[in-house]
Amino acid sequence: MKEKHLDNFVKGLKNGIPIALGYFAVAFTLGIQAKNAGITAFQSAVASFGLHASAGEYIAFTLFGANATIFVMVMMEVVANARYLLMSCALSQKIPADTPIWKRLIMGYFITDEIFGVSILTDGKLDPYYNFGMAAVASPAWVFGTVFGVVLGNFLPISVVSALSVGLYGMFIAVIIPPARKNKIVAVLIIISFVASYIFNKLALFSAISSGVKIIILTVVISLGAAILFPVKEEK
Repeated sequence: MKEKHLDNFVKGLKNGIPIALGYFAVAFTLGIQAKNAGITAFQSAVASFGLHASAGEYIAFTLFGANATIFVMVMMEVVANARYLLMSCALSQKIPADTPIWKRLIMGYFITDEIFGVSILTDGKLDPYYNFGMAAVASPAWVFGTVFGVVLGNFLPISVVSALSVGLYGMFIAVIIPPARKNKIVAVLIIISFVASYIFNKLALFSAISSGVKIIILTVVISLGAAILFPVKEEK
């Protein structure tokens, strides 16, 4: 590994620690859900490593407990996690054009809301090893958090488990506040996103739309509007 890649990998490890702490707390609560659905600790570990998505995994455990068919589970996961397609497209524009396919596949496999949020804010081109570093610390925390939730979840008060999850929201705030302070347009777009998301969740008209599809619609509409009204000139 070249020195530059190693430095970015180590940087990714450091920046991935807050993500890992938040993941562990959220996965812990998912582990409780998995146990209630009759899923073992080993099975939950395999599920968490194969599906790095809290909402998607919660849906999977719930459907499993309800004895849903494989087809129903697959279709629900496609809908709930479709937003990651947009995130992958966005990150593909930040990595060097000569990035080999195996690196792209690894980045796509470990892409999550949090890893995307941290990655997209990096200055200049994104070194895939930076993502690898974050995934190296975040993914194990997600897997072992689920396992510990299955094994120990019912021994902890629900209030304690909920309190542990607050750290992840703090990380989200830390991601969006710095760029919002530097750019008023970004700040306005963040506020618009919050308000639009709230409206989408409250109006009965959109109640039949899943959370994943809502995110896609809002992302496309708001991003398109911002691109048209406030285009960013690309540097050579």
